[in-house]
Amino acid sequence: MNNSMTYYDTGSGFPIVFGHSYFFSKNMWEPQIKELSQYYRVIVPDLWAHGDSPPLPDIRKSIEDLADDHYSLITSLGIDEFAIVGLSVGGMWGAELAYKYPHAVRALVLMDTDLDSEPDSTKLIYFNNLNIIEQQGKIPPDMCEYLVSLFYTPDANQELKDELYIFLSTLPAEKLRKSIIPLGRIIFGREDRLNILGDISCPSLVMTGEFDVPRPPTEGKRLADLLSCSHLTVPGAAHISNIENPGFINKQLIKFFKENI
Repeated sequence: MNNSMTYYDTGSGFPIVFGHSYFFSKNMWEPQIKELSQYYRVIVPDLWAHGDSPPLPDIRKSIEDLADDHYSLITSLGIDEFAIVGLSVGGMWGAELAYKYPHAVRALVLMDTDLDSEPDSTKLIYFNNLNIIEQQGKIPPDMCEYLVSLFYTPDANQELKDELYIFLSTLPAEKLRKSIIPLGRIIFGREDRLNILGDISCPSLVMTGEFDVPRPPTEGKRLADLLSCSHLTVPGAAHISNIENPGFINKQLIKFFKENI
């Protein structure tokens, strides 16, 4: 079951595994796949119920479960050692994976993410929104607008914003109720796991979009301090920083991996 998440597997060399954001898919990493697959083997899974992956299995209840699912997928490909680039929930399970399987994870990049529990103020908003979506069987228009504003800056490409709005507004009720909402409750109901960061010893890097609202640079800086690594602010970008400033991200990833794997 764990191996049925869909994924891209392209390029050759040392394997780098990318983890995408909630509501996105493996396609989110297109700018990075194109660039990094010239030097590395790039593996990009779709989280359950995202992209082409099947629904979230009922027994999945935590971020750690998601980390185990990704580890099963990676090892099923015959890979013993790899690096991780995780954004948002991708960073949450990525850090869990680096903590739990230190022999396997050679380098870790966390982007626009946090390992603390969700602050009460935003947790209340997110859980209330999830309840509304569950009741209505759809994401209402005002909530779609709100979500787009959390993911991208006002200056982001209008096509990107329109594409996300259409995607969110047309998600089917069954997918929302069976997978997307339960996943949201796992993500926003997560426990504080900042304590694991001191035990992650592989080379690490943290990057945060300059204008990221849900996961601001202050959170990224705290993660970097706990990991004893660098924190970089991604100029002109919000939560999906790899899409809004791909040039900066690609340059930093290539530099980091060149020095550390």
